[in-house]
Amino acid sequence: MLSLRVTACTNFIITKGASADGSCMVSYAADSHTLYGELYFYPAANHPAGSFRDIIEWDTGERLGQIPEIPHTYSVVGNMNEHQLAIGETTYGGREELWHTPGLIDYGSLIYITLQRAKNAREAIKVISELLDAYGYRSEGESFSIVDPNEAWIFEIIGKGAEMKDAKGKTVKGWTNGAVWVARRIPDGYICGHANQARISTFPLRDGKTSITNKEIDKIFLPDIETVYAHDVITFARLKGYYAKDASDADFSFRDAYNPINFEGARFCDARVWMAFYRCNPGLMAKYEDYARGDNLSNNFPLWIKPDKKVSVQDVMQLMRDHYEGSTMDMTKDLGAGPYACPYRWRPMTWKYDGKDYIHERATATQQTGFSFVAQCRPNLPDIFGGILWFGVDDAGSNCYMPMFCGINKVPYELQEGNGSMVDYSPTAAYWKFTKVSQLVYTRYNDMIKHVNAKQNELESGFVSEIKKMEAKISDLCKKDPAQARQMLTDYSATCAKKVCSEWDRLFEYLLVKYNDGNVKKEKDGKFLKTNAEKPQCESPEHPEYPEFWYKMIVDDCGKNIQNKSE
Repeated sequence: MLSLRVTACTNFIITKGASADGSCMVSYAADSHTLYGELYFYPAANHPAGSFRDIIEWDTGERLGQIPEIPHTYSVVGNMNEHQLAIGETTYGGREELWHTPGLIDYGSLIYITLQRAKNAREAIKVISELLDAYGYRSEGESFSIVDPNEAWIFEIIGKGAEMKDAKGKTVKGWTNGAVWVARRIPDGYICGHANQARISTFPLRDGKTSITNKEIDKIFLPDIETVYAHDVITFARLKGYYAKDASDADFSFRDAYNPINFEGARFCDARVWMAFYRCNPGLMAKYEDYARGDNLSNNFPLWIKPDKKVSVQDVMQLMRDHYEGSTMDMTKDLGAGPYACPYRWRPMTWKYDGKDYIHERATATQQTGFSFVAQCRPNLPDIFGGILWFGVDDAGSNCYMPMFCGINKVPYELQEGNGSMVDYSPTAAYWKFTKVSQLVYTRYNDMIKHVNAKQNELESGFVSEIKKMEAKISDLCKKDPAQARQMLTDYSATCAKKVCSEWDRLFEYLLVKYNDGNVKKEKDGKFLKTNAEKPQCESPEHPEYPEFWYKMIVDDCGKNIQNKSE
């Protein structure tokens, strides 16, 4: 039987030369059956000498230990800090024997510590490298997206597993605590992505002019440096038998050594990246669909591609709402979609019938998303205004992205931590407002989703337009009174959250009334038609029939039992 990790996330990365407005962007879906959608916030702080910070494992909440704190830490809103540095991740797992490294820093702590300590992508890679060297790595294989207003990097890492010992109980020469990793700058004008499968294959080595190892990490600020890697990333692979001792260093592939591709890696993981790439350049990507399906694993697609047109922030939002529509994996087309073309499948994803293994697709938009975002890092604007975390909770397919500026000093109440949980309903929490709509939409998807899409477009387009008009005023205020500018941005983000939540309450009420009991009420000028002003009743509703293919299946299943014999 096939298997798949419960957690599955997706990142798409857009360089400024590939974006419509010259911003760098990264999207992220935090997918889990147990993760609640809320917006994390860490205020900027000064720390006295001798201070320590706790390391709390992101997934379990376990206290792992402490590390010394630095004198000043930056404010962080979600996965973006006040300097427009944004970091996303997806877990690829990799070789299981490397999961249990005796390190201190887990992947979640690595992200949020780095956001509090680094101003840009290169600083972030330096901070990560130094943390790993000092304290070791604790988690499974991870892919990170590291983006600032000018550059975008993909960073892939995996631990070294339990200590290797020889027959005499001595540590094997060449084994050290920590992790192996590679970071590559995505060329400007290109897009990249990762979704629970390692993506970096071969990479330029340090004898060239563009690459360094972690032992030379201070050189990362040289503009020509485009690749950084752990000095023992190849030697450790040889030590573990993942790469032949006599093979060329130049041919070494990080992905092939530490996360070899298989059917699951292609169909459940890389297929999501392929679909996003296809949306951005179908002429280039059509030939790789057999790889995405897992049918031809030798036909892997490039790490990054050039889109055939510039990508807008709303384009990226739509990439996060994809269900493989139009491909051979289109989730609205098979029997599992039901009569209303619902592109969702309840878990498990893998199942058996009559002794054979089968799958459900795993698309970018999925029902078990806690939160997702599109981080937009805009150059040539004050940082606190230039960075926008377009934030949404619950399923990206039916949510609405709200603009949270990276310079805000407080999270809107509807998104605050502690306002509800996965087991505590809160009528004021954005997560539960969105969940009410999505759960209702799943029952009659193709009829209801068009109302959701219209509301998404109305609100998100409105926010984009409003923010454009704010540029001159906020930029000027940032020079004259940065504190007041922060407060204005905080108030605006709060207003946006409140507006979206209010609109989603009304959307839920509208859908509930319009589609009550399988009927569809008629409307005119935005109002439901009534028959009597004194004692209003709805006009006789429509009773849409099931699709023809659905009637056929009913007849094929039990036609003799239900045949109308009155004629």
